Amino acid sequence: MRAHLAPRHPAQFIVLGFAAAILAGTALLTLPAARAGAGGATILEALFTATSAVCVTGLIIVDTPVYWTPLGHGIILGLIQLGGFGIMSFASLLGVLLARRLGLRSRLTAAAETRSAGFGDVRRVLLGVLKLSLLVEAVTALSLAARFELAYGYSPAESAWLGIFHSVSSFNNAGFALFSDSLIQFASDPWVCVPVALAVIIGGLGFPVLFELRREFRRPLHWSMNTNLVLSGTAVLLVGGGVFITAVEWSNPGTLGPMNPAGKIHAGFFQSVMTRTAGFNSVDFAELHPVTWLAMDVLMFIGGGPAGTAGGLKVTTFGVLFFILYTEIRGGPAVNIFGKRLSRAVHRQAITIVLLAVTVVVGSTMFLMLITDFGLDRLLFEVVSAFGTVGLSTGITAQLPPVGQILLVIVMFMGRLGPITLASALALRSKPILYEYPKERPLIG
Repeated sequence: MRAHLAPRHPAQFIVLGFAAAILAGTALLTLPAARAGAGGATILEALFTATSAVCVTGLIIVDTPVYWTPLGHGIILGLIQLGGFGIMSFASLLGVLLARRLGLRSRLTAAAETRSAGFGDVRRVLLGVLKLSLLVEAVTALSLAARFELAYGYSPAESAWLGIFHSVSSFNNAGFALFSDSLIQFASDPWVCVPVALAVIIGGLGFPVLFELRREFRRPLHWSMNTNLVLSGTAVLLVGGGVFITAVEWSNPGTLGPMNPAGKIHAGFFQSVMTRTAGFNSVDFAELHPVTWLAMDVLMFIGGGPAGTAGGLKVTTFGVLFFILYTEIRGGPAVNIFGKRLSRAVHRQAITIVLLAVTVVVGSTMFLMLITDFGLDRLLFEVVSAFGTVGLSTGITAQLPPVGQILLVIVMFMGRLGPITLASALALRSKPILYEYPKERPLIG
């Protein structure tokens, strides 16, 4: 019995850890001291915000800088940091720092969440994740704080807080902002948008890729298939997304139209970066062309790199499916990626994750269509944004009925944990086959 249950433990503990963090965050955000004005936040407002923060999404149903007090902002910031680092990774790290050792259960859960190569390197990986997170966040915070103070007249204390909050939100791909218009007022300021975009990209690559680049940066031939897939896929999607968004929105008077050519290119690329699962926006998304929404749906659905702060299916999953398709069209006997053969078990894992994700997105969108009067394009955008833990919105999230907002809470939770737990569960459940059934080929197409 114990052997049968053991493989399920990592996924179970990750889900329970995130659920506990969301409940704790909800309780804290309902405190009257966390809300500006009389009384505390409602359970739904607190639950939605806590889920969005822990799942590093960024979708909101209340105006973050106006509705919450500095205490509320601090709670949100803590939940973002905790969710981005990983609930079980954080718990395991405490065990490393306090007890100097990890038990088998902690190693299992931390390895599943960080996608470590083995149990022996979990402690080193956790400490490396902590150091890297704090380094990137510190550099981004200093850059933003200096800009806010020197160019926008904020006091040193205000600038420091704005820098810290937005650096943590950026690196963890959360998209929470302390400005009611997100970053629209800074759309043409590269000294604000570029540090935010760089932090988002770094966080979205995933910690395994960052660690490998640190070790093997000068020897690209030694890079793993995972690193090659993440880097090449990210570059293609960032550039392709930026070109498409800029071209479609170039003359749109509600978005890029009033900007000069350099500003249009800058803003278009920035929004392409944000579809990597960070919810900042420097243009009004309610004014985007529906074709742009659809393109962003695709980018948000794909997401960023695995074992990082990004959400979505993960660019590696998309890359694997692309090479499976490419190999099948060419009639190749095996799927080869960057000079290495892809395991057949990964074929099934990728297809399973994609089909389940499509089921969640389509089913949720259909349900919202039944209970609201909003169009398919807007509802699909909100659902994909929630599932991909992106946080971008066409502006209708706060207008959804309570049952619709609760659905998005569930979708955010599934989007953040689904790919992690499902991939871990599929990998752990693999077992040798002692017999095979006779082969038969149904008609396809």
